[in-house]
Amino acid sequence: MTPSLVRTVVVPGLGLDARSWCGVLSRLPASSPATVLPLPGMGCRKPVPALGSLADEVIASLGAGPVVLAGHSQSCQVVAAVAERDPRVAAVVLLGPTTDPRLRRRGGLALAWLRTAAGEPWRQVPRLLAQWLHTGPRAMAALWRRLAPDRIDERLSRVPAPVTVVRGARDVLCRADWAEAVVRAAPRGRLGEIAGAAHMTVHTHPDEVAALLRGELERAGR
Repeated sequence: MTPSLVRTVVVPGLGLDARSWCGVLSRLPASSPATVLPLPGMGCRKPVPALGSLADEVIASLGAGPVVLAGHSQSCQVVAAVAERDPRVAAVVLLGPTTDPRLRRRGGLALAWLRTAAGEPWRQVPRLLAQWLHTGPRAMAALWRRLAPDRIDERLSRVPAPVTVVRGARDVLCRADWAEAVVRAAPRGRLGEIAGAAHMTVHTHPDEVAALLRGELERAGR
């Protein structure tokens, strides 16, 4: 197996679509094909099914393996559900995984969002708003209700592939102790942190995220 045969498959975060990954994927080697899979509540304005059905959609679209499967924010829960079931997943990358059980109540979540937003560069707001409007607030709210109760840490205990968890150093939605707990749950977990980043790492730090994915592609292709 050579690195060129390993593909990258990514699932956008809550309310985001393929545009959120453009900067990252443009920095990956052309020899390693990359695919973005929008889902209901994550780039698609459609009724949001249960987590198992969302995972089924990804599994049906994976194509030939092996793949490095990446998620951001709430899509990390879908990625984990796929990785525990599909042997084509050679490596998992989780950027700012949710949902920390402490943030399942709307009040706590709203406060964390506001604190995290304060650490984000305001220049990205138009890009984010365009994607959120494309997905629609109804689908976004339905996705959060569906996925927030899921215990990603328990699910990752059944994932055989290496799992890399990366948080922004200023991310309040994915706190350091929560990221550490997620890593401990995975049999082959690793933790990374992007200095100066908050939650929207795919938007604000595409170089660092792309470098991480390139490393995973190389390891998966050995």
